[in-house]
Amino acid sequence: MPKSFAEVSINADRVLMDQLIAILSQIGFEGFWEENTALRCYIRSERWSDAMLHEIDTIVRTLTRSSTSTLPRISVRTIEEQNWNEEWEKTITPIHATDRIVITPTWHSYSPSKGEIVLTIDPKMSFGTGYHETTRLILNLLQKHIKPDMDVLDLGTGTGVLAIAAIKLGARTAVGVDNDKWSHENAIENVRQNGVEKQVTIIQGELSDVPAGLFDMIVANIQRNIIERLLDEMRRRARIVLLSGLLAAEREDIIRAAGRSNFRLLDEITENEWIAFALE
Repeated sequence: MPKSFAEVSINADRVLMDQLIAILSQIGFEGFWEENTALRCYIRSERWSDAMLHEIDTIVRTLTRSSTSTLPRISVRTIEEQNWNEEWEKTITPIHATDRIVITPTWHSYSPSKGEIVLTIDPKMSFGTGYHETTRLILNLLQKHIKPDMDVLDLGTGTGVLAIAAIKLGARTAVGVDNDKWSHENAIENVRQNGVEKQVTIIQGELSDVPAGLFDMIVANIQRNIIERLLDEMRRRARIVLLSGLLAAEREDIIRAAGRSNFRLLDEITENEWIAFALE
């Protein structure tokens, strides 16, 4: 039976969209699509309820309390899995995520320039297409800090884009882990599409499900609350950690949390309202 999703559309300005993505991703929403002044948010139908609609309305009202703009409109509809994929295919085209890395879906051809790395990613419902700042930020850090023959762990792998990029940038091996079944399947498909299945392993589960052992680097483009909870374990697993999925306004809180886990700030970059860190 096809999966169905609740699509929550919120008309909002860009700053509010970024705040909503950060908050809603922590309460079960798995996909976001920004189109002009509309933010479309997706959650599986079985997880949707009238109580959640009330919670979103409260969140929006709280975020706009000090604003003079009109209260954003919220609308909800149910869509089937196939409809989601068709919508994605209309909007996803090749994108330069960094000065070297281009992400393209299979339904668009792309001829790379000399020195460019092409990642072929069919996103389905998973996060990681290069269209969001958080993906571009961590890819830029990965490109800058990775060294040949590193072993890399991609925590919350989504489409598998970071694990695949690590191999294309010279890593020896990469492991991607995600607790979502759909992301697990999607990442495996993308790994095969990029011809790196001998070097990349995709695991469905949590960080604790990754076999014991040391990595040279961990990359994590996930929510702040999960990052903070796992910082100690990440420190035990790797020397360098790249973090994204964080709002710039959260910088000081993240730095303090990293310090408590004995990390040192190595690098940081920002784009619009988002920030990413390299820690060691």
